[in-house]
Amino acid sequence: MILWFRDLSFTLRGALETFGAVTIFLLRIVARSPRTFVRRFRLVIAQIYNAGTLSLTIVMVSGFFVGMVLGLQGFDSLSRFDAEESLGAVAALSLFKELGPVITALLFAGRAGTAIASEIGLMRATDQLLAMEMMAVDPIERVVVPRFLGGIIAMPLLVAIFNAIGITGTYLVGVSLMGVDSGVFWSQLHANVDLSDVTEGIVKSLIFGGAASLLAVYEGYTCIPSAEGVGRATTRTVVSSAVSVLVLDYLITSALL
Repeated sequence: MILWFRDLSFTLRGALETFGAVTIFLLRIVARSPRTFVRRFRLVIAQIYNAGTLSLTIVMVSGFFVGMVLGLQGFDSLSRFDAEESLGAVAALSLFKELGPVITALLFAGRAGTAIASEIGLMRATDQLLAMEMMAVDPIERVVVPRFLGGIIAMPLLVAIFNAIGITGTYLVGVSLMGVDSGVFWSQLHANVDLSDVTEGIVKSLIFGGAASLLAVYEGYTCIPSAEGVGRATTRTVVSSAVSVLVLDYLITSALL
């Protein structure tokens, strides 16, 4: 029992130390963000391309099939209550408020987050960050902040595309396969989806993008400068980002209800 409490205390202390280190790192990024956005705008645009455009394929394919599955499952569930005409509204609300931001954030962490962490980790392992410091170039401003801002800006755009493709997939399944009236599908969607539902999805996408980008740049920047260290940092990025997104999703949902 004593050993169990000791291990628990060590785990809690390590978690608090990591949380404090990430918070301090975030404050350093925020302090440099305005100047970086103005002086290194091209770098930010390049990172929006790397984080957003290069993730389009997996986001669009995933969104289409998630929408199709949502159409099948939604029609099956709603038909039990003779409410098949509400398929469009149910699909839109599910995508806008939950599935769109959460699944896109998980895909972003798996594709862009790992790329960011491994890239910065490799720069750490090959002493490129140290060389920048020796040349009086701030590596956080030059390397970290553009990737952080690029992830935050790209995430809402990816979520919007995911939602649009997802609704298209639901429409094809519900209207073409299940026989739901096309006019009823869209009228129910417009009647039941409010601006607050869209705003909730936007807020979640911004927070999820910030969390996933922060963890990616932190793990890469603080990794052990070796091939094994870069691999561990990449793995921790995916795991910590996924857990953080799910925890934040619950907290934001409970706060906005």
